[in-house]
Amino acid sequence: MFTRTELEVKSLRALRDLCLIQYGIQAIGNPADKASYINALLTFPVIACKQVSENKGLKSPMLSQVEALEATLEAMGTLTPEQSALLKVTMEGKKLEYPARYSQEKLFGLYRVKWHLDTALEILGML
Repeated sequence: MFTRTELEVKSLRALRDLCLIQYGIQAIGNPADKASYINALLTFPVIACKQVSENKGLKSPMLSQVEALEATLEAMGTLTPEQSALLKVTMEGKKLEYPARYSQEKLFGLYRVKWHLDTALEILGML
């Protein structure tokens, strides 16, 4: 990620901004010392990778949870040809008049949920 040499040439303020503003990490030790920020920037990738291997923080869902997502996706069904056509015109920016627009927006929302669930399951299958 970073080399010690590239970090040592930065000012204390630049290092502080890099840690706190850019990456949201704290200095390791005295915040008035450049070395505290340099150490934090050099070690955070190692710490984050260790946390992943220890299943700490963000972690993969259990198989039963993935199966529940699959069941939800299956329960949502598939688009009819007419719904598919309505989605196409919706994505072209065309809107129905009310009250039919409520159904149009609901269909578009459901489609987005189904698409995101499908994408999530695809990504989870790669992990």
